[in-house]
Amino acid sequence: MRFILSLLFISSFFLNAQNNYPQDYFDSPLEIPLILSGTFAELRSNHFHSGLDIKTQQRTGLKVKASADGFVSRIKVSHYGYGKALYITHPNGYTTVYAHLQKFAPEIQAYIKKHQYEKESFEIELFPNAEVLPVTKNSIIAYSGNTGGSGGPHLHYEIRDKKEHPINPMLFGIDIKDSTNPIIKSIYAYPLDENSFVNKVNIKQKLQLIPLKNGDYTIKNIEAYGNIGFGIETIDRQDLAANSNGVYNIQTFLNGRRNFELDFRTFSFGETKHINRLIDYEHYATKKQRIQKLFKKDNYLSIYKSVVKDGCVSIQDSTYSVYKIRVADYKNNESWVTIHIKGTRDHFSEPQKKQTTSYYIKANKATNLKEGHVSVDFYKDTFYDDFYIDFQVKNDTLTLHKNIIAANKSFNITYDVSAYSDEDKSKLYIARLLGRKKQPFYTSTKRKGDLLIAKTKTLGTFTLATDSIKPIITPVNFKKGQWLSKYRYLKIKIEDKLSGISKYRATVNGKWILMEYDYKTKILTHDFNDSIITDTKNHLKVIITDNVGNNSTFEALFYRK
Repeated sequence: MRFILSLLFISSFFLNAQNNYPQDYFDSPLEIPLILSGTFAELRSNHFHSGLDIKTQQRTGLKVKASADGFVSRIKVSHYGYGKALYITHPNGYTTVYAHLQKFAPEIQAYIKKHQYEKESFEIELFPNAEVLPVTKNSIIAYSGNTGGSGGPHLHYEIRDKKEHPINPMLFGIDIKDSTNPIIKSIYAYPLDENSFVNKVNIKQKLQLIPLKNGDYTIKNIEAYGNIGFGIETIDRQDLAANSNGVYNIQTFLNGRRNFELDFRTFSFGETKHINRLIDYEHYATKKQRIQKLFKKDNYLSIYKSVVKDGCVSIQDSTYSVYKIRVADYKNNESWVTIHIKGTRDHFSEPQKKQTTSYYIKANKATNLKEGHVSVDFYKDTFYDDFYIDFQVKNDTLTLHKNIIAANKSFNITYDVSAYSDEDKSKLYIARLLGRKKQPFYTSTKRKGDLLIAKTKTLGTFTLATDSIKPIITPVNFKKGQWLSKYRYLKIKIEDKLSGISKYRATVNGKWILMEYDYKTKILTHDFNDSIITDTKNHLKVIITDNVGNNSTFEALFYRK
């Protein structure tokens, strides 16, 4: 049976998913062997991973090369996200992206710094014309780094089409050594309505996964009735790395016929947020394990292929069915799971009663919840499904359900703070309470008269918090009054323990200087090679503002020849 299904998969793969992408056009962006820490479309928090994360041997500063001829069409420098990122548009219509960079090649670096000084901003986004920064294949465009939201030194590399849709770079001939089969970590079965059961109960069941000697898996036989679906927790590993990466393709078969497929070759940025519809969001929120559902309720994602009856399996009484799951990586290494299902409707337990509250959310309608000085506005289609929501206000603490329901859109939480004094009012912000100790974490808060408004996509517990403590500014590599003639960099540490840093500004002798901010190390860095500071006696002034408006100022004299 497995041999027949493998032939079915291989034939359908080549008939329906032929690789029409150019194979010899793009070269590797690095001069070292390519080893991945992250694969394309890997499941991440609230999004699919849009490229390959290439290891840089735990170092920064490796040469990054243009994969093909083209021109720099976009440059973005930000504190978070991609950090320092470069976009190159190529004559064949594709764009390559290089992110988390340490710095850019000299010509590109000079172009960026010119604009940063003109706008007096480290964070910047530029869209040069084709003639401004042309590049040739394999020319050095940047150096690898760890900027932005990077969790360690690596190069994030993408290939996008004309519609800005990211595509798996392996489809273009970017080769990664991989002869290792995907790993199946767990399998779950889901009764999909109140009249459906798995092993005589109407709740999700973790099934007993049994590894086989040939590397595949089976499941201890199950009994079921009605409409059921399955979920899988699975990872892939490449030959030269131990990272838990995403897989390339998942197919399911019912009694020899394919009824569901997830194909991770491309997607759009507009759909990536719907990853929370693909996974069992409640399971992830409570246990930090991503179960991919092998059934669907809607069509938000283009990665759904060959779907029959939404991937649902209908089990009748006195029947016997065989359900198979095939998981494959890009190199076509595969792992199979076989589930034998006996259809029976005998000896069911009562369906679990759904918990109800006084408040019911209809997904296709706007809803306003209000109690005392707190209100919450859910817009139409904020959520995917209807549900009873737990809404309570006690003093300044808002209980807004648990974070077990995935949101499709952001919603607003509003506090009326007119009862507070003007002095207290100015230091308030809306915070989300996290962890066992219910620590407050700043939620982006806007002020409108006596109203504080926070926009979020996450349910949970919120409160009003106060921040009256000024940010802390500490010189790192110099002292006041010091001669810095032999120094290349000026470094300052900035911290704010409550609402967080909002903005910063540094001047020398009244003239703005560029200081790069690394939020992971909390360090501001100025490069004296910018040649902005030319006087011998210099007055440094740094002003830091937190998210409620508390300011701190640091001033120091230093000398240079």
